[in-house]
Amino acid sequence: MRPDSRQAGFGLVAAMFVIIIIAAVIAVMARLAVTQNATNSMAIQQARAYQAARAGLEYGIARILADATCADFTLDGFAVLMSCTSSSTPVLEEEGKTSATLFYTIEATATFATPASPDYAYRKLTAVVEKP
Repeated sequence: MRPDSRQAGFGLVAAMFVIIIIAAVIAVMARLAVTQNATNSMAIQQARAYQAARAGLEYGIARILADATCADFTLDGFAVLMSCTSSSTPVLEEEGKTSATLFYTIEATATFATPASPDYAYRKLTAVVEKP
């Protein structure tokens, strides 16, 4: 008995198919790993930007309550831009005298890198402080 010539080379075709499928799976997994690493890095930068903006708010509140000034600063590579605006609201007291209460709106904007950079992170927080 002679082997059927139509079945010759089937093992080679099956092996090539398996090798191509495994190579494709490895390529997809490598791409997913790169994407996940970039996503994790961006999440860390965004968390750091949030903390820098929050530190800016706390600094701004302390400065407003102390001497009513507001200044920009840098914190570990983050540029924290401060904006402080005041508004006055009359308050009616029990004895018929009126007094004004000052309200300060404080905005802290923390940025890292430039907007076109892959490391760009941005957070903006706002707080309102009452100063009697």
